[in-house]
Amino acid sequence: MEQIFSLIETQDWSRISRSLHEKGFVIIKNLFSTDLCEELINSYDNDTRYRKTILMERYRFGLGEYKYFKYPLPEPILALREGIYPKIVSVANRWMNELKINAAFPSTFNEMQRHCHEQGQTKPTVLILKYHEGGFNTLHQDLYGTVYFPLQMVIMLNQIGKDYTGGEFVITEQVPRAQSKANVLQLNQGDLLIFTTNFRSVKGVKGFHKVNMKHGVSPLHTGQRYALGIIFHDALN
Repeated sequence: MEQIFSLIETQDWSRISRSLHEKGFVIIKNLFSTDLCEELINSYDNDTRYRKTILMERYRFGLGEYKYFKYPLPEPILALREGIYPKIVSVANRWMNELKINAAFPSTFNEMQRHCHEQGQTKPTVLILKYHEGGFNTLHQDLYGTVYFPLQMVIMLNQIGKDYTGGEFVITEQVPRAQSKANVLQLNQGDLLIFTTNFRSVKGVKGFHKVNMKHGVSPLHTGQRYALGIIFHDALN
């Protein structure tokens, strides 16, 4: 856990914040070690860790499976939530201010979590996702309740081009008065992606406006793909 906190502190958070403002996403390379990634994959079938399993096709979310962790979370995941939240909360609050949204996020993750729990959102939203050949995830947004943080994260747990092919991470951006733009990202094992939960603030000729964004996963051609989704707000159920 201390090693992850140290890695977080060594990142260039000014650059990361600029990328979030300019694009709505940023990749941080090699945040999780290969050993830690493999440990999380190997524990996928340990059902004592999880509170709920979702088959995507049952809900027309795509083709694959994911499991929500239960509290207490594994220490590396807890470290990511607690360590990265205060580094990016200023981005979230700037968007609220620019868009004149009556919301302000607290400075620490623990305060954010307390706010969720006060609104009845007490269920953990951290999840591990597994896709087989042909698996995919439809474009969506992870909101879970009236309280939500406008940024979230994904860590890739195995290696594209080695363990699977296809399965790129896709982020779409609704361009005003035009067709949507798609960003297609290839993450290596251990890479962390920070990206928008549902929108970001963009400056236009008449001031700032909201740009809606969604994310998903393109179909796998071969192999199996594992990823860890880390959302800062908790869920109602």
